[in-house]
Amino acid sequence: EVQYMESGGGLVQPGGSLRLSCAASGFTFSTYAMSWVRQAPGKGLQWVSTITGNGGRTNYVDSVKGRFTISRDNAKNTLYLQLDSLKTEDTAMYYCVKDRGSNSNYYSRRELGQGTQVTVSS
Repeated sequence: EVQYMESGGGLVQPGGSLRLSCAASGFTFSTYAMSWVRQAPGKGLQWVSTITGNGGRTNYVDSVKGRFTISRDNAKNTLYLQLDSLKTEDTAMYYCVKDRGSNSNYYSRRELGQGTQVTVSS
């Protein structure tokens, strides 16, 4: 059974930083590209970032480029997302998931874990 366990969220002021982690299990982690998606209050899922299986390539939605950094540790089956220069519009529940591409419509809440809440507020 595929499982995702996200952690690291919290309340932070604008301009602050957080580091999210995702422990994945139930599949061969290193062979899958992985993504972070998020859901802001009252909105649908939004694709945020993807990293290839070996970590060699990354991709980001334009709104987070230069502020967020995705990485992975295949020895630990863990995915990370470093969030810097946070803005109020980054407030959302963040989820990790096997990559389905950059089209947010390809992701379903049914395949996600419990997520980790990021709240950016002064």
